[in-house]
Amino acid sequence: MLYFDTSFLVPLVLPEATSDKVAKFIRALPAEPLTVSHWTRVEFSSLLGREVRMGGLNAEAAARADARFEDMLDESFAVLLPDAGDFDLARKYLGNPATGLRAGDALHLAIAKNHRARVIYSLDRTLLKAGKLLGLPARAGIRIVG
Repeated sequence: MLYFDTSFLVPLVLPEATSDKVAKFIRALPAEPLTVSHWTRVEFSSLLGREVRMGGLNAEAAARADARFEDMLDESFAVLLPDAGDFDLARKYLGNPATGLRAGDALHLAIAKNHRARVIYSLDRTLLKAGKLLGLPARAGIRIVG
């Protein structure tokens, strides 16, 4: 099972510098279950709301992006429901200040770990660093510039 955090999937829906690389990477993946969590859906909605508030997207464009994201998840990803064990492990990860984790990223790592993800894909450098520190299989999958 491959787990994807929100940062890896955003470029598939909203234009970013990494959009082409991420799309090419996803197309080249082996036939293996692709997973996200319900938390991913919440984070994506939060990102859209922030973009609307900051003037980067209008409400209609955000609604279209949200629909595309949900369609993509429905078509290609299993969506994991976090449980108490995931929240407990996330709290444990947050107890290690060296990770630099925020709550949402700790939850991604915990869900992936508890569901035995073979790889955790993210473009978030802090999450990647924390994954390495915690001995988790966190990878960027593509070259991150900048």
